[in-house]
Amino acid sequence: MSENTMSSALSSTVVSKASIAVNRFGYGARGNELEQAKVNPKQWVKSQLQAISYSADFPDSNTILLEHFNYQQNKKDNKNNKKQQVNRKPSIDKNNNNYTRKMMVTMSADTIEQAVTSSNSVSWRLLDFFSNHFSVSAGGRLMAGLVSTLEREAIAPNLLGNFADLLIAVEQHPAMLIYLNNERSFGPNSKIGKRRRKGLNENLAREILELHTLGVNGGYQQTDIVELAKAITGWSVINLKKEKGDGFKFRANGHESGDRKILGKNYSAKGVLQGEQMLRDLAVNPATAKYICYKLAHHFVSEKPAEALLIKMEQAWLKTSGNIKQVMMTLFDADEAWLDTTQKFKTPREFVISAHRVLSETKIHSKAVYNTLTTLGQKPFNSGSPAGYSDNQKDWAGASALMSRIDWTARVSSFRKNANAEKLIKKAFGQSISEHSYQVIMRAESRQQAFILFLMSPEFQRR
Repeated sequence: MSENTMSSALSSTVVSKASIAVNRFGYGARGNELEQAKVNPKQWVKSQLQAISYSADFPDSNTILLEHFNYQQNKKDNKNNKKQQVNRKPSIDKNNNNYTRKMMVTMSADTIEQAVTSSNSVSWRLLDFFSNHFSVSAGGRLMAGLVSTLEREAIAPNLLGNFADLLIAVEQHPAMLIYLNNERSFGPNSKIGKRRRKGLNENLAREILELHTLGVNGGYQQTDIVELAKAITGWSVINLKKEKGDGFKFRANGHESGDRKILGKNYSAKGVLQGEQMLRDLAVNPATAKYICYKLAHHFVSEKPAEALLIKMEQAWLKTSGNIKQVMMTLFDADEAWLDTTQKFKTPREFVISAHRVLSETKIHSKAVYNTLTTLGQKPFNSGSPAGYSDNQKDWAGASALMSRIDWTARVSSFRKNANAEKLIKKAFGQSISEHSYQVIMRAESRQQAFILFLMSPEFQRR
């Protein structure tokens, strides 16, 4: 493929409303979705917002915590040359050092497989958005096991409800608490703080304000970070040596007691309620509405969303106390979201999912898809930052990144030598493809080359 052909993947194409509905807001056409969307594109998109449920076949966060505790105990026992205790019976292989990483790969692939096969891919795109918004990374054995459970246990159940409920569920989840070290954050004047000489950790409080709610320009000060950090002291994780429960544990003896004040408001509530009340107020703060509505519009519509669209979304946020479904409905209703040219360059994850959808794949091989996303630069739960992965074109459209996409497409094409490019074009775009792209694809020297040109076309690389 020539450099000119490769760079053409960055150009914009005029598209139909049905194509916008399926490709911009969803993860691309599967089956006859494009035909379904033609009837009423806006209504089709709205009907896509359905609750997401996960299979119970995978371990939950509590199981991961228990497994990791057993693993550490067995490791300690082996080191001391002691026999295993008869009454310790882990539910999984106690000697498997790779267990949590295997679970991460398998559960990550399961999420992608469901996004590929779902008839409600708009909801799965929204799930991915918030999973990235509340980014956690798989550093270390325990975090490798926990990262996939965050979106399953905290994000998916609250995806279409109020942001406050989602926010609290996320911040109290073991994956987030451990990732940002809050499970060891205790008030300096608390019983635990004095006894263990362990103090305040501001990591989680800082990211709540900077990344999860108000945004870096949200008007908070360092004193607000400290006060929020004190309010969530004692927000920890169960100690499986002594306790029973489901992940989150509020340690009253580790909480910094006293009234708190953030953003000019006083909080006299005691215990766990103090931090929860702060989060509920942060969730409906106008700065939070502005910040997250911008991120949603930036992700779903354009890197430069129209001011009129942002105002409509912010008003919906404040009117409904941050109801995510209603904010998304407002976005889908707004004419400013239906720009008739392609706006967003697909991230590697979007590219891989949309490719599998148009090919009507029904089974995703976990190791293969995980390796693909690693090669393309968007390895699941590996952004290395609480800010998550970028969805800006400049971060994914470099020459090297495009060549990686071409290489992957070529490998896929070797298993699809008889793929009919013309049928794929109709299924993915209908008539929303430029004459130039159509002719380039149809004049290919072979079906295999046509398939590659189809997936690397400007129309497929953008949404």
